[in-house]
Amino acid sequence: MLHINNSNKMFFFFILFFSTLISISANSWFGCWIGLEINLLSFIPLLSSPSNLLNSEASLKYFLTQSIASINFLFSILLNFIFFNFFTDNFMSILINSTLLMKMGSAPFHFWFPNIMEGLSWINNFILMSWQKISPMILLSYYMNFYFLMMIMILNVIIGSIGSFNQTSLRKLMAFSSINNLGWMISALMISENLWLIYFLFYSMFLFITCFIFYVTNIFYMNQLFNFNFNFLMKFSIMLNFLSLGGLPPFLGFFPKWLIINFLIINKFFIISFVFIMSSLIMLFIYIRVIYSSFMFYYFKLKWFKLFMKNNLINLIYFFNLVSLLGMIFSTLFFF
Repeated sequence: MLHINNSNKMFFFFILFFSTLISISANSWFGCWIGLEINLLSFIPLLSSPSNLLNSEASLKYFLTQSIASINFLFSILLNFIFFNFFTDNFMSILINSTLLMKMGSAPFHFWFPNIMEGLSWINNFILMSWQKISPMILLSYYMNFYFLMMIMILNVIIGSIGSFNQTSLRKLMAFSSINNLGWMISALMISENLWLIYFLFYSMFLFITCFIFYVTNIFYMNQLFNFNFNFLMKFSIMLNFLSLGGLPPFLGFFPKWLIINFLIINKFFIISFVFIMSSLIMLFIYIRVIYSSFMFYYFKLKWFKLFMKNNLINLIYFFNLVSLLGMIFSTLFFF
């Protein structure tokens, strides 16, 4: 877990931040690789905790998978330098794209992602789902294979929505939700980097609110949602954020998805937009099932146990919820 008062953790957090900037501002592939390596080695100490074996196991798994992806990335760029005219550009771009997709935990290289998420705290999960996606995605935008990435983004939204079924662990549910959103993010990246930035910022905001609520209330599994006696506003916050993450129209989470769907339909990508919309509906069904549990089983609460949360950030969360609720007004004004 990330402790703000721990100077070592803060040091690694600082390096984590700057390694991403090194990676995305490097002027050679080798510089990008160095940035990714520093990023990996600074994130490992943030994950591992001597008191928790699950954290240590997750950090080891993360190190192994990321090392394999880094080796493949280095191998790909060396192949590109040495045999520049020997291999086709198509082959090289697929090779480099695949290693970056493995780095960010995208389908079909996603198998490590839910397993590692299961062993981490909510704060580390938030970093893994948001900040750790930035450098691989921006490197992906430098050297894209259009048709390969179209297949990958369809695979992402399908695997993300189908994998979420029958999940009792909220961390695994959020991992598959992240894989689903990755499909949207790759499509946004192929359209324009500005659109990707809009989508990423909105997604990170809703992700932060959801992870923070679960962190404060110490919830990790579905059955905990209706065991504890929350105040109504807290349950309402969870509901709003889940609906925003799913992209339901009155909420702000629909806005970036609307932009992407709009572009896809204008450019006649009807099948892709249909798959995207259908996967969003499945994700909404899964989110509503979680919300339904927390709302409908309210009578199941333990009468003698009251959960008090003393955290100033909760008021900020309520403000963001209000913004999310008024989201459609903002987004409609944007289009006029």
